[in-house]
Amino acid sequence: MTVLAIDFETANERRDSACAVGLAWIADGTVVRRESRLIRPPELRFSPGNIRVHGIVPADVRHLPVFPDVMAEFLPDLASGLVLAHNAGFDMGVLRASLAAYGMPVPAFSYLCTLQIARRVFPAEEGCGLGKVAARLGIRFEHHDAGEDAYACAEIALAAARAVAAPHIHGLSKALRLPITTIPAGPANALPPAPGSIADRARRFAGGGSGAVRKTTADLRFSMRGSSGNRYAVTLENRASGLHLRCTCMAGRYGTRCRHVTSLLLGDITDLLSDNHDDVEVLRQRLKMTDLAAGRTVVG
Repeated sequence: MTVLAIDFETANERRDSACAVGLAWIADGTVVRRESRLIRPPELRFSPGNIRVHGIVPADVRHLPVFPDVMAEFLPDLASGLVLAHNAGFDMGVLRASLAAYGMPVPAFSYLCTLQIARRVFPAEEGCGLGKVAARLGIRFEHHDAGEDAYACAEIALAAARAVAAPHIHGLSKALRLPITTIPAGPANALPPAPGSIADRARRFAGGGSGAVRKTTADLRFSMRGSSGNRYAVTLENRASGLHLRCTCMAGRYGTRCRHVTSLLLGDITDLLSDNHDDVEVLRQRLKMTDLAAGRTVVG
């Protein structure tokens, strides 16, 4: 059976926003293959906190393949093998949520969590986070790079197997009495947005009717950071000619679609200064119902 470690990085708080994946295959007691890919998430909405962790920004993935295309070559090994992940609940959640978001069949996955392994084999008062365990074991890697994290995860599992004299990773599970977890297969249907999530708010806003988010056009205002650090205001206006995004930067004043407006239309919040990240997706859904989304309305 194939044994491989996996690690995902996400663009924002949603589990279906994978922007990078790393994998490391184990055979004969060593890492024999490593792969790393960047992924274009369903929306280019990158939370500042996530960017601070992994350093990936929308420009890095804007023209890259989406999740199904990136993962196609790896899914057979994942579905038929034993998957390792550090804090596996997160990574397996990203995997399943991303498959479901694209309407792909979700196969059953069998996995072991190296965080749980480390707590049993390499306990320490400072904790068993990936970086801390790797440092104690002398594993050198670049933390929060998906490929590097998957490699460190695999090496931790191998070190644990050696520490308990287990002949292989399956033997490690038996030696620690840590059962392999299998999560069931799921249908090839996209999961509905979680109640109260950004996507759910945007969907209800766009759909109107009972329970719709009552956000008027005048409420959609954003503060954006310019290239020199200046602060500019972007406002959605309801003019006689239709919806209009107005920016106070120099390009916006001359009626040109500026980079601040373009960023919001793409869901890119890298330079968003105002604390209304949710409204970016609400804006995008609102504009999908107008000619603005197709580029037929002048945006300044």
